[in-house]
Parts: sequence; C-alpha cells; structure tokens
Amino acid sequence: MADRSLGLVVPAYRPDVDRLTAYVRACRTALDPTALRIELDAPTAGTADTLRERLPDVVVSVARERRGKGAAITAGFEALADEVDVLAFADADGSTPPESLATVVTPVLDGRTDLAVGSRRHPDSEVVGHQTLARRRLGDGFAWLARRLLDADCYDYQCGAKAISADAWERVRPHLYEAGFAWDVELIAMAGALGLRVLEVPIEWEDQPGSTVDPVDTAISLGTALFVARHRAKRLQDSRLHDAIARRRADETALVDREEP
Repeated sequence: MADRSLGLVVPAYRPDVDRLTAYVRACRTALDPTALRIELDAPTAGTADTLRERLPDVVVSVARERRGKGAAITAGFEALADEVDVLAFADADGSTPPESLATVVTPVLDGRTDLAVGSRRHPDSEVVGHQTLARRRLGDGFAWLARRLLDADCYDYQCGAKAISADAWERVRPHLYEAGFAWDVELIAMAGALGLRVLEVPIEWEDQPGSTVDPVDTAISLGTALFVARHRAKRLQDSRLHDAIARRRADETALVDREEP
C-alpha cells in the first residue's frame, strides 16, 4: 500500500472465534500489515489457544480481566509503536470490511493526515443491515452534540475503524484515560486539541448481530465521557477555567501509565 509500515490491532472480548479468524485473515490479505495483534480480554477456556493455532503469524495477547476496548487498543498500540509507522485498529465483529479498513489506513500511510476516522454516517458511506431505530437515534444525537463541543468536526466519532501515525500517537497517548467505548471520542478530541490533522473517511459498514453493548447505558456513559473529553481538550489549550476545575478534582492516571490486569 505504501512504503510506510502498518501495525493492526483487533480488540476482542469473548469473540466469535470463527468470525474473528476469518476477519483477521481477510484483513491481512487486504492490508498486508507488518504486524498484527489480537488484544483478547477475559477469554473463555481454549479461545486463545484456538486463535494461536489458526493464526500462527498473529500475536494473541491475553488479559485475564476485561480491560475495555480503549485499554486493549492502547496496549496494542504501545506494543507496536516502536516497530511501525502507522497504527490502526478494527473491531473484532468485522463490521468494517477489510477493503473499507484499507481506505481508512491509506491516507495515514500516504502522509495526508495524522488521524483517519472511519465513518458510517458520512454522506458517502454505505451501510448494510442498519442498527435498530433506537441505536441510530442515540448515535445521531451523540454525533450532533460532539460536533458542537469538540474541535474535530466529524459525522461519526464511534466507528470501530481508525488509523493514526506513530508520531501522532506519541503526542496523543499521555492524554488518553477512557478505558471503554468512550476512548474513540477522547482520541479524536485530543487529536483536535493538539492541532493534529483529522480526516473522516466514508466506509462500507455492516451491522453485526450479537452486540454486547446496551444502547441506553452506553449513550449515558458516552454523554458523560464527551463532556470530560471536552474538559481535557480545553486544558490542553490552556483554558484557565478548565485548569481551575481540574485543580478541584483528584488526579487520574493515563492509560499508558496503568498496570496491566
């Protein structure tokens, strides 16, 4: 795809092993990454061994407890950051076809952007198998609010397909705290606050059944995390108000400084 090297991370919690195996193989064919890691959280017995047997050229990293999507991706990126020029991740359910993932990765490999954000809601995107009406409405409302609160203007902040240059990752990594699904929002918010180039890329996307995400609980958590991300972004931009707010709160530990479970 380019002279720059690519590292791909797939975070997975209790995955469908057959689906994940097929997806990882297809991603390897479409993207030809230099390194590929599965970050596996709290797997059932035998899952890791089966994946290692089926995918002998893929690193399968196992955490005994559920770290959360953001913590898993962060761990994978940290493991690969010194080896490759570009870091990318894709959700394990395969909602983003490998060919679409390649379109997300390409502008970072080509040096046209620092962070590429796959987008299901972009006008040029193609969505197959729509989510339920409730999930769509909650997602649309969240994106509308995020565009008004963050520097990075996107149609979709939560799509499970993103790529970032290793240099940009080095700048962003100390400012990421969200261990779960809100990590995507925080990544974009911090990139925007740091003045990095953010490019939204339309993709083909297919909703997969069997999601473990509760739409209402997730919407509440994401809404809270959005305001926290905005607060942290404003601090990076030397906001006196947000510095004053931060002094009243207990210090938190960035993901890269936390111990692995």
